[in-house]
Amino acid sequence: MGGGRGCAAWTRHQLADLMRLFLPPCCPLCDQPLGAKDQDGFCAVCRDAFRLLASPCCPRCSLPYAAADGSDHLCENCTRQEPPFVWAAAAAHYEGALRDAVQLFKFGRRLDLDRPLAALLLAATGERIRAFAPDLIVAVPLHAQRLRQRGYNQAQLLARILAKDLRLAAPARLLRRVRPTALQQGLPRQERHRNLRRAFHAQGAVAGRRVLLVDDVLTTGATLSACSQALLDGGAAAVAAVALARTSRQARLLDV
Repeated sequence: MGGGRGCAAWTRHQLADLMRLFLPPCCPLCDQPLGAKDQDGFCAVCRDAFRLLASPCCPRCSLPYAAADGSDHLCENCTRQEPPFVWAAAAAHYEGALRDAVQLFKFGRRLDLDRPLAALLLAATGERIRAFAPDLIVAVPLHAQRLRQRGYNQAQLLARILAKDLRLAAPARLLRRVRPTALQQGLPRQERHRNLRRAFHAQGAVAGRRVLLVDDVLTTGATLSACSQALLDGGAAAVAAVALARTSRQARLLDV
């Protein structure tokens, strides 16, 4: 009986693939048919619901500011302690339709969202990525225990598509999470950093390389900082990072 349930689950994923092949393409969020101009995989209504990240924000960690804050400037945290990454950029604010998409992708096994979300990420950050000129792409890893539970690493799925579009390699094992950690959600900033201390280890193949790090959501930057430091300790020449979504101060107060 257990094998039957596994087969049924597998069939649902294959059926979704077949539907995409033989039926007109639809938006993965609202199921409305896509138009000829919907090249990134989302319909115009859902795409317009994403609030893209724009100035003013911190040029180092992309923390968004209220319009009253004026032009881009370093945030308090980046001023007090310089992060190990050259910069971290995000596509849009972690809210509304994009938050729903990320949650479905990350926890709802909606693997069909990988390409439209990667297209959104590349469209928003591609210019900055190309200026950084990475040698390879590395995803923020899951610990083996959590990877077994979830079955996939959503950041690695994004990294693979970015790598294909940018004609780069995205090795899955250059950066490893060597110890399990508590979930970051709900932890204060300092606790997030302590939670991730010595949690990552980079293999020697990163030595001398410019690395683009990929994650789904950027909150305080603790995860990207810990991964970037591990890559630098492993000999990487420089690390920049991209994420689908960026939380704001207000969202963090609500423990998004």
